[in-house]
Order: sequence, then structure tokens, then C-alpha cells
Amino acid sequence: MAPEQRKGRNTGSELGNFLRARRARVTPADVGLPEGAGLRRTPGLRREELATLAGVSIDYYTRLERGRETNPSPSVLDALGSALLLEGAEVRHLRELAACAARGAAAEPSAAALARAVDPGLQLLLESMRPYPAHIVGRTMDLLATNPGGLRLMAGLEDWPEGQRNIVRYVFLHPTARVLFDDWENQIRGCVARLRALAGVEPDAPDLIGLVDELLAKSPDFARLWDRYDVQGHSHGTKTFHHPEAGTFTFGYHSLQPDGGTGQRLVAYHVAPGTPEYDVMVRLDREPVLAG
Repeated sequence: MAPEQRKGRNTGSELGNFLRARRARVTPADVGLPEGAGLRRTPGLRREELATLAGVSIDYYTRLERGRETNPSPSVLDALGSALLLEGAEVRHLRELAACAARGAAAEPSAAALARAVDPGLQLLLESMRPYPAHIVGRTMDLLATNPGGLRLMAGLEDWPEGQRNIVRYVFLHPTARVLFDDWENQIRGCVARLRALAGVEPDAPDLIGLVDELLAKSPDFARLWDRYDVQGHSHGTKTFHHPEAGTFTFGYHSLQPDGGTGQRLVAYHVAPGTPEYDVMVRLDREPVLAG
């Protein structure tokens, strides 16, 4: 996000950018349409095809994409979401973008959302969860608090100064991360999706701008994914790690958002007691960690 792009951000354009990016990813075959004759100049649906699928005029849809129409009805949003094959968080994001466009201004981050302080109760919870690795991240994935295993699981992150410890920065820029995660590509997609969802409704948020600019400058992989406008993250599942000290193992995880409007998330990893993976957790909770 260049400085000239940040000032006076047109929230209607944010909605249009999202529609355009997602339209490019839906092929005629995906929605049961023929390819048609002639060379297609768009990788996905043409505007007129999407307008027909959504039951709106091509003129109306064009104005939406260009940021000139900023108050689509809920029924139009539902129709567009269906035509674009959006799901879950993607549909919610479309509605949030439309709400911002209707207000004529991007949402302003609250003081609570920008705060880095972690509630003392959550700090105690992190400690009580040991040996299960857990940490608290801010809305742009800054590492705000952690127990020992939650830090050591991200091999090499503890070598960075505390102010630089950010999970998105880590997965893209730390040399260990690409090897650590068995599904590194899936990990980076999820990280970008969380930032992209925030950027859609708060494009000028000060805690977002610097991080995105840094990653756009330093990581071609980030730039590639940033342009996809994915907003569907992952809140639970499993992750397989190839840890340089603790070996290869798979943990389950959950990402939970406490109440309070801070945007902070508690990320906790879990396995069944008495398993080899649990033994790995115990070792990560202690220092030093040595491969067996």
C-alpha cells in the first residue's frame, strides 16, 4: 500500500476490488456456462456473465466494480456471493465491505483493537496450559504473549527482538519457517487471508500498513497471495512440523477469539496425553530442546 493509495481510500473501490478479484477466479465451467466463441480477455467470468448470474444489470454491476455504486441491497449481495461461489468468511467479508461502502468511510480501529496489552487472566491461562504450546496474537498476528512451548514451537522466532515477533513476518521471512511447516503454502495462505480481511474494512489501519508494505517489498510470495483477495482463514485443524530440534510431529490446534473487541486470538495446540506427540510437547516446554 503506497502512501498515495492510503489517503482518501474509496471504500466503494475496496468492494469493487474484491468483486473483480473473485470474478477472475470463477470460470464459466464452474457455474455451468459455456466458454463461448472467441478469445476471452479475462481469466474468469466476464462482467456481463456475472451480472446475469446475479440477476442485476451489467450497468449496475459495472458501477459496483468501479466504486460508483456503494449501497447494494442484502439480496444483491447474497446473489453476488452465490454467483461468485463464496463461502463462510468470504460472504461475511463481502457484507462488511458493502457496509463500509455505504458509510462512505472505512472503519476506524478502536483503541482496544490497537492495544498490545494482554489481559492478565489470559496471561495466567497461557501458563496454566503448559505443557500445551499456546500464544496470544494481535489482529495483525503480532506475538503479544506466549508460554515457553508456544514460542519454541516456532523455531528461531525467539532469536528475533520481541517487537519484531509477528507470525506473518515469521512464516514469510524467517529461513526456518519454509522447512518447519509441512504445508508451508497453506500456512502462508491462511496468514495473508487474515490480513486481507482486515485490510478490506480498515485499509488505513496503522498497525496493518507497515507490515503489509514490508512484506510486499521483501517477499514475492506475499505479493502473489496479496493480489488474490483470499479472506478465508483457518480456525482449527492439524499442523505437521519438521522442527530442527524436536523432530517431526503433528499437533491439533484451535484459534479462539476472546471477547473484548481487541482482535486478539488465543492459538493453542493439543494432542492426547501419553502419546509420542505429548512427549514432544513436554520437551518443547522445557529448555533446552534436543532431538531424540
